[in-house]
Amino acid sequence: MPRLAAALAAVLAIVAALSATATAHQGDPRYRSILRGVDPEASGVRVQVLNYDDRFELDNRSGETVLIYGYQREPYARISADGTVEVNRRSPAYFLNDERYANVPVPAAVRKNPRAAPAWEVQDRTGRFEWHDHRMHWMVRGIAPQVRDEDVRTKIFDYRVPISVGGRAAAIGGTLWWVGEEGGSGWAGGGMIAVVALVAVALLAVLAVVIVRRRRDGGAGGAASGAGGGREAW
Repeated sequence: MPRLAAALAAVLAIVAALSATATAHQGDPRYRSILRGVDPEASGVRVQVLNYDDRFELDNRSGETVLIYGYQREPYARISADGTVEVNRRSPAYFLNDERYANVPVPAAVRKNPRAAPAWEVQDRTGRFEWHDHRMHWMVRGIAPQVRDEDVRTKIFDYRVPISVGGRAAAIGGTLWWVGEEGGSGWAGGGMIAVVALVAVALLAVLAVVIVRRRRDGGAGGAASGAGGGREAW
């Protein structure tokens, strides 16, 4: 039985972890953040939206440094020509981008002086950077007031995220759209969690069958081996 308890605990831990993963980084499938691209166009700089409207991914193969600016035009992230990815710990965006709806505290010193000399922290050296950007999605859980009919595709707003490429000013441009309930598969949220739950149920069912069989076999073996028979493995 101790092994059974451990197995059940492991299954529940896996379910919890997968469910958390499924919900931690998901966009709202009722919206679409559609990119127009980088303006002016920058060769080797590729940007895409991940998970409907959840976050950007910027891949820098330009051979130049790309700088992403925060909400007060402060340096927020830097992707160098050699692929080094850094974030500025003195940027308000460093804190605000940690949660989809920016429900996080920002240190007072950072709020008061957002354009202080950057304190760069290396994230990785892949040349790719992903971040939540509150300029490209709706910041309230619910339906934007621009939506008059939930069945009609509706423009919410245009956006421009300032960047620089090799010191030249540019911007990531796009439009946020409402597409309604049928616009998304829901896989990023409920669908994924449902699959995880089904896997958990299947695993528990297998464990239950194993228990029943071991108890049945143990009972039959007990009659043959007498009181000195071996213990259940589970």
